[in-house]
Amino acid sequence: MEKFFNTSGPIRKDKHYFIPISQRIDLDEILKLIDQEKYFVLHAPRQSGKTTALLELSKILNESEKYKCLYINVESAQAVRENIEQAMLIITQDLARREKIYLPQDNILASNADDCYRRSPASALGLLLTIWAQESTLPTVLLIDEIDALVGDTLSSVLRQLRDGYHERPDNFPQSVILCGVRDLRDYRIESTTGKAPVTGGSAYNINSKSLRMGPFTQDEIKELYHQHTEATGQAFSEEAIGLAFELTCGQPWLVNALAYEACFENPQGKDRSQTITADLITAAKESLILRRVTHLDQLADKLKEPKVRRVIEPMVSGNLSLDVVQDDIDYVIDLGLVVGTRMGFKIANPIYHEVIPRQLTNINQNLLKSVVDNLWYINADGSIAVEKLLQDFQQFFRENSESWIQRFEYLEAGPQLLLQAYLQRVVNGGGRIDREYGLGRGRTDILLTWPYGTQIQKVVFELKILHGSKKKTLAEGLVQTKMYLDKVGHKEGHLLIFNRNKKISWKQKIYREKHVDKGYKISVWGM
Repeated sequence: MEKFFNTSGPIRKDKHYFIPISQRIDLDEILKLIDQEKYFVLHAPRQSGKTTALLELSKILNESEKYKCLYINVESAQAVRENIEQAMLIITQDLARREKIYLPQDNILASNADDCYRRSPASALGLLLTIWAQESTLPTVLLIDEIDALVGDTLSSVLRQLRDGYHERPDNFPQSVILCGVRDLRDYRIESTTGKAPVTGGSAYNINSKSLRMGPFTQDEIKELYHQHTEATGQAFSEEAIGLAFELTCGQPWLVNALAYEACFENPQGKDRSQTITADLITAAKESLILRRVTHLDQLADKLKEPKVRRVIEPMVSGNLSLDVVQDDIDYVIDLGLVVGTRMGFKIANPIYHEVIPRQLTNINQNLLKSVVDNLWYINADGSIAVEKLLQDFQQFFRENSESWIQRFEYLEAGPQLLLQAYLQRVVNGGGRIDREYGLGRGRTDILLTWPYGTQIQKVVFELKILHGSKKKTLAEGLVQTKMYLDKVGHKEGHLLIFNRNKKISWKQKIYREKHVDKGYKISVWGM
């Protein structure tokens, strides 16, 4: 069977191309922590390879003949929410099931799980782990995946049972326990669905010795992964394609695999193994993934509805200068893999997420805008976009409809920027693309519209700002920022859009157009 790039579930070495675990995590440090009888956390964003790493680690430990190791995924217990007894039943039964699969020569967990639950349903996990450690011929190690899927009293109970048994290790409790999830332990919020005050994960699990994070692929690792396909099939990846894959994904493992799978196994041209995978095929793969809203990107979009995520992402999309965002929220979106820290502050984790977020936030409005922009009235005779005609129409559309349309967005503060992006997205769906730059504290949103026509490429720069304070100050800042962005993309003409959110100001005052020329830069300013 031909191997392929994995985009669902753990890696199977006989079926998938993969990067060895020793390159994904610091295996020596993990083995040292286990030898030292430490309990610790391993975390990474979703679809980063955590489960694959844990399963491989379990295999390594069992083959070492120094430990008896079991992997368990507790996500299934999330369904019972805060019903501790039902959660303990699910978890202990799954431990017994996995023992039969991965330690078939033993029969400790399978023979004791029911009895432990009958004796004390709420503390059955701790009882069972004690018996496992006592009767095992080797020290035991437990790997718990998706720990942060649990909520409220259920999560608190699991953490406290592990903490209560910690002091009896290794003879009467597992020598080492690894908790694995999306978030670091500090971000576990044991929030009750019945309104109890939240408890932080750290206070319920103060035995944690260290938090390790799995990083993204490096460009060399992407090259290594893609080269496995070349060795297996003879189909090469161009250096430009590998570089673009790294640029678009910033090494996010699922995206790296998904781009290659789309280019090599879904695209008709890429299915021909005699064809080199080019940067154009990687670009086409990106567009296909976004338009199809594949599972990973759909889950990402769903996260945008969470209040903690919204409090960080909304000011980023709106270009709000305010940095009044609490650190807990920032830590949360970083752990989710949505945002990364930079020297200049925080930004969206990779260019694909950059596109997915505003597209998702404007998806309904894009569909509603279909009748407004789909008759191609904005196309010149030579196939280029009549930008000024398009902006004049949007200016009038915004005047007549913005109040009602912006109410349809979940992120109201970013409404004007999102409405323009929805409008432009309907335009470029005919064959162009939009590149966006936005981030916390930037004070603006940069948009580059790229439109191919004939043998030429049209590039249009839009700078979006919300009016804060006086028009004079906002305009001065906007012109400087527009020139900076024009210089970055190598262009001399652009458009600065200034949105006035003050409802006390008449539309007659808000709507205007000015032209500014400075040091060779020509900037049209549109008031709205």
